[in-house]
Amino acid sequence: MKPLVLICSEDAEFYLNFSHVLEVDGFASDLAASVEEAVRQVNEREPQAVVLDCQPANAVGPTICARIKSELRTSALPVVALIAPGAEYQHLDLLKAGVDECFVRPIAPAKLLAYLRAKLAMARCFDGGENGRLLIWGDLEMRLASHQIRCCNGQRIHLSSIEFNLLRYLIENRGKVCSRDELIDAAWPDNIHVDARTVDVHISRIRKALSSLSAHNGIQTVRSAGYTLEEEET
Repeated sequence: MKPLVLICSEDAEFYLNFSHVLEVDGFASDLAASVEEAVRQVNEREPQAVVLDCQPANAVGPTICARIKSELRTSALPVVALIAPGAEYQHLDLLKAGVDECFVRPIAPAKLLAYLRAKLAMARCFDGGENGRLLIWGDLEMRLASHQIRCCNGQRIHLSSIEFNLLRYLIENRGKVCSRDELIDAAWPDNIHVDARTVDVHISRIRKALSSLSAHNGIQTVRSAGYTLEEEET
């Protein structure tokens, strides 16, 4: 299935032109012309990225971005804005709303496509047939049903069930700072008390396992806040 990009624009010609560019590059696209339509499609169609066509006299772009980023289930969705030259006020509004990237017009389509490809390649989940769903991040492949992790060279990474769930949550929320409380909720049963130090110990074990077999070891500590998984490959 082609990765879906939601284009938020009131300009039908812009959508037709850009949707053609996306299709040629292997993407599918949908159009949303209002805030409510954009939010509805994000929840119903579950696109892999959102592109905001921000016109100088229109504040819809920052509003859409803020709505997407305010919801936990969509907060990690990449949102890209195209803004007019000199629209600094709009850029600031978008940054406050949590936008992932802003490009100033005119922009070469190849530049935006390269950004989308890099962003979506960081973590993608798809149907692995008999082996169940797969979660891919960089050179790591997580088989969600069997709790197996492999590198691109075929070597396996052995993690406990708790550590598997922690790494899965970090990958699914890459680029977002995940608090220790969030990680506890994601990895441990509800009836077990876990303190922050226990989370730190398991994260340390994950880092050690990743560094021993994979070039990917992008778990960063955010002081007094939690952990985040790097968006970009290092």
